[in-house]
Amino acid sequence: MSVSMMVSQLAGGMFVSIQIFVVTLVFSLPLGMIVAFGRMSKNSFLQGIVKVYISIMRGTPLMLQLMVVYFGPYYLLGIKITNSYRLWAALIGFVINYAAYFAEIYRSGIQSMPVGQYEAAKLLGYRKWQTFFKIILPQVIKRILPSVTNEVITLVKDTSLAFTISVLEMFAIAKALASSQTSLIPFVAAGIFYYIFNLVVAVGMEYAEKKLAYYQ
Repeated sequence: MSVSMMVSQLAGGMFVSIQIFVVTLVFSLPLGMIVAFGRMSKNSFLQGIVKVYISIMRGTPLMLQLMVVYFGPYYLLGIKITNSYRLWAALIGFVINYAAYFAEIYRSGIQSMPVGQYEAAKLLGYRKWQTFFKIILPQVIKRILPSVTNEVITLVKDTSLAFTISVLEMFAIAKALASSQTSLIPFVAAGIFYYIFNLVVAVGMEYAEKKLAYYQ
């Protein structure tokens, strides 16, 4: 196989990896915030459910969760699995997994804020939602950004786990090419892609941290 053909196939896998990455972030970040509110809820029943959800997501391998999401509808409900569902299953699995991690990061950031800020905002006439979104949340984002950056970098590498349910992302294609060509070059090319991807993410997050430095 020529180099151009190999690059073309890897580029297709790269697009799928980026798609998983972007969709996961777009949906897991806001979902994580909702889960965090449930985790901090005064309703003990809701808090208990959320605790169990977070415990399962953080206590079991992502690879296993992807397999459950993909094969679950067939084994539990008898629904026929189609090839088009593979990517959907990967996206669902990644979103619900990372939402649990982001929820705990949000929770730690919110609970670290001094109570005095809430009391001062109340004296100034701010409503609860105004206090949270205008005063608390910007500071929380600044505090949790390093932890979020670590999770985002991990997500870049975790996209390779989609091969578990035969989603043809970058690693799956590199593995197939390396096997057919008995060569390490596809793996090297995939490694370079992941490194550059992570480097771009790290630089972007560092820039965001500098822009939020005025909250220090």
